[in-house]
Amino acid sequence: MEHITVIGAGVIGLSIALALQARGLPVRVIDREGPAAGASAGNAGAFAFSEILPLASPRMIRQAPKWLIDPLGPLSVPPRYAVRIAPWMWRFWKASWPAQVQASTVAQTALMRRSKDALEPHLEHCGLTHMLRHEGQLQVYEGEAEFRAALPGWDAREAAGIPFVHLKGDEVSAYQPGLAPSFTHATFTPEWQAISDPRDYVCVMADRFRANGGEITIARAERLVAGGVETSDGVMRGRIVLAAGAHSHHLARTAGVKIPLETERGYNTTLPKGAFELKRQITFGGHGFVISKVGNGLRVGGAVELGGLDLPPNYARADAMLKKAKRFLPDLDITGGTQWMGFRPSLPDSLPAIGPLPGRPDVLCAFGHGHLGLTQSAGTAAIVADLLTGQDPGIDLTPFSPARFSRLT
Repeated sequence: MEHITVIGAGVIGLSIALALQARGLPVRVIDREGPAAGASAGNAGAFAFSEILPLASPRMIRQAPKWLIDPLGPLSVPPRYAVRIAPWMWRFWKASWPAQVQASTVAQTALMRRSKDALEPHLEHCGLTHMLRHEGQLQVYEGEAEFRAALPGWDAREAAGIPFVHLKGDEVSAYQPGLAPSFTHATFTPEWQAISDPRDYVCVMADRFRANGGEITIARAERLVAGGVETSDGVMRGRIVLAAGAHSHHLARTAGVKIPLETERGYNTTLPKGAFELKRQITFGGHGFVISKVGNGLRVGGAVELGGLDLPPNYARADAMLKKAKRFLPDLDITGGTQWMGFRPSLPDSLPAIGPLPGRPDVLCAFGHGHLGLTQSAGTAAIVADLLTGQDPGIDLTPFSPARFSRLT
């Protein structure tokens, strides 16, 4: 039996490799750098199953002009990248139309349910249950107006059966002492979960895969060819799972398929132990960043810089978030941190590409999860394993089809 080659050793790729291995399929993994070398290492560590709303929305379109004026704000496009990203932005705008937002929300909700159901079996199989934190998440708002503007999103979550509780005044400080008094309202999502350290999480998965006989090869996937993939180590034959994150669309292009994937460059600073007594992840939605526990420290990060793969990092964005975090949590010690920048693979409608690559039924796509790669990793893995073993994935994959906006080059 020919091997299945998974391209990508991030959280998506390794979750898929383990799911295939558990079903008795011969599988190997290739990656240009090795496990957890990309966005899987530097994320906020959350299983954000309540985040069913697409990034593209009428509210985002209204906010975008104000945010884009600030080069260090929650959303930015480097001037020298603006022309190149214009077609993607046009698709993003179309995805913000109400009917498309509703359709994307329905699809995202289904994938979140599938992912939530798949998480516990995945953790148990990998021996990772001990790394899960059950502390919930707090979204905070500066004033009544910001809180009211967020209510339609909470109505959508309520319709999807997601539990939450709105807080006001002293109730907010009871959930998280030390917040600046400007944060007058908040919403607590009790079922929000987090992993203790996303890099360690992926590395343990890699160890488990190897211990079960799997092979992880550090090699660059150069192009998709008939019957396999050409790599810097030679041609690997057999079926392919394309889970190369922000590099996936370049490989799809070698098979003659153009998919509008863009790179959200995310920045963060990880602070050492003792920086602040954080009770749970805090989301500052109006400013586009979060503070979360990672290992023994804290991670301050987020925001969206649509700047592709090649421009140099702009760590002033990480500095700006850190200064805001200090203002919002006055007792936060912002010294001694480590900065990071990584690439989040994003499609215009906020839904990943899961399913066969157009014209290449031997290539299954599993990329484009944006901010939700960790969250949707176990669900995506279960779906891909179902597809490769001829089982019903238990979810309508039409909204996630790689063909939904692709075209032949």
